[in-house]
Amino acid sequence: MSMIQPSNTMSDNDRLVPCCSTSNPIPSSSITDSIPSCSKTTQISNSNTSSLNEGCSNPGPSNEDEELALPRASINKMIKDALPNIRVANDVREMIMNCCTEFIHLVASEANQVCMAQQKKTINAEHLLTALDHLGFGDYRAQAEEVGKDCQSKRRRQSTRLENLGIPEEELLRQQQELFAKAREEQMAQEQQQWQELQAAAQRAAIKPKTEESSDEDDYS
Repeated sequence: MSMIQPSNTMSDNDRLVPCCSTSNPIPSSSITDSIPSCSKTTQISNSNTSSLNEGCSNPGPSNEDEELALPRASINKMIKDALPNIRVANDVREMIMNCCTEFIHLVASEANQVCMAQQKKTINAEHLLTALDHLGFGDYRAQAEEVGKDCQSKRRRQSTRLENLGIPEEELLRQQQELFAKAREEQMAQEQQQWQELQAAAQRAAIKPKTEESSDEDDYS
């Protein structure tokens, strides 16, 4: 393949190099621009390596992931109720917990989509039941409705218990706040007393060496 010699008026960046697929030469400047520099490539590879090292050095779950996960006590109780006579390994328990957490995230996300489609601002029980149907978990609908009814009945019993006491909810809240304030005052007073006792003990400890030094001086005189 023949090469076209550059003229004297062309710069080094505008020199032409042969192309393997076509007979038309391509400016070397375009090829140079299309290839990333070694420093940039090295920087990218180093950043990727550092990120991988960070991931390997801290393989445990973050606090945010732990907050979004189900309580381990609930998972252990569920496993014990389902398999009372079988010992379940820790990695299997971890897998079950991850599956339950993923299921809740999936249903919650779908319920949010249903709520937004209906232009509502609050996700209610009906949105959750619809999400179960959309995701193919319609078999869980009856159990979910039963749990929802139990929660409503518990709320009614709690409200009825407050009404039977004859004390309004606002008054109960005020009394609770007063108890909290009183407990804080008692704690502050106790801490203040302890601090004063520590200061007095420190002063006594500082005065005692001076008294011993003065007694030693009297003996030598």
